[in-house]
Amino acid sequence: MVSNAIFIHHSDSSRYKFNEDHPFDPIRQTLTIDLLKEAGALTDDELLTPSIVCNDELLQLVHRPDYVNAVKALNNEADPRIRAVTAEQYGLMTEDTPFFSGMHEAASLIVAGSVAAADAVMSGQTLHAFHLAGGLHHAFPDKASGFCVYNDAAIAIEYIRERYGARVLYIDTDVHHGDGVQWVFYADPHVCTYSIHETGKYLFPGTGYAAEKGADSGFGTCFNMPLEPFTEDESWLESFNITLRKVIATFKPDIIVSQHGCDAHAYDPLSHIHCSMNIYREIPAIIHELAHTYTGGKWVALGGGGYDIWRVVPRAWSMIWLEMIDHPLASQFRGPDSPLLPQSWIARWKDQSPAPLPTAWLDGADDIPPVPRRAQIVESNRITQGIVTQDL
Repeated sequence: MVSNAIFIHHSDSSRYKFNEDHPFDPIRQTLTIDLLKEAGALTDDELLTPSIVCNDELLQLVHRPDYVNAVKALNNEADPRIRAVTAEQYGLMTEDTPFFSGMHEAASLIVAGSVAAADAVMSGQTLHAFHLAGGLHHAFPDKASGFCVYNDAAIAIEYIRERYGARVLYIDTDVHHGDGVQWVFYADPHVCTYSIHETGKYLFPGTGYAAEKGADSGFGTCFNMPLEPFTEDESWLESFNITLRKVIATFKPDIIVSQHGCDAHAYDPLSHIHCSMNIYREIPAIIHELAHTYTGGKWVALGGGGYDIWRVVPRAWSMIWLEMIDHPLASQFRGPDSPLLPQSWIARWKDQSPAPLPTAWLDGADDIPPVPRRAQIVESNRITQGIVTQDL
């Protein structure tokens, strides 16, 4: 019997941590899993350890051998001068992505989880799979970037292509452009990359413009929906629905791989988009619907960015799993009143949170003030929507 959804998680993926002050904090995973447990939506028995071991062959589906060797060698290099030169050469001596001890092993576990999720769906073991530690979409074949060492999303997609020959639609909802995945498949007509993000005019990585359409035989299989700073829920969802639905209807994929960075929320400290939890309620619901319409339900969901790790990430990531398993809470999110978060979860974590924890799954009407330039932002985004879909 095929399961409806599986939750893949390796406890040691929490070792992927740059330093104590770095915004990419793996406690996000613990907070999310604990919230799902307290909500009665996940048990310890349902946390499946990846069945795939990440080796060089898997990493080199996307990454250059010299890069993989460098990441491994840094852990054992005693000479600080050699270590510094190597780290700088491969993007591992930046403020964003500094080398840390055990980096190769920790990053490899994340790759293993995403590939295991992809294999479980493509082999028919399950319809949907969620790997919240994944989604490190900025890494390049020869260089680390943007908190990302190995590009697990791109490796999982390439694994699907090589082992199963399936057409893949990659959907990236992180506020930062999914550049690493885009460039890996920029000339591949069998992988369509779609990214909705804050415009690169103002935000890292400075790419993801609507004119980036793909190259050679892959031209027309790359789509970017850059949004204006301070875009709010209604315009974000309008842009997502209008462009993504046209893309998927044209491309007709065999499987969806989605990246769920949740840093477009107004509380997030690393971006300028002004959305609420409403978009994180809708994103998985839309993708779930599209998966059953176009791919026979085949859907792999990964985590990603998200730097308000207490108030936003646990709620947003939990909503993905709740949608995947058709949990009753998912339908309650559309009722007149937001259901409340479990008091046991709030009590456990409130003293560690630097800000008061929310009491409900959705934000209140007065939690996020409106943006004065709403009309201009909406109009600008609509113009971009037309550019993105003009050839579809």
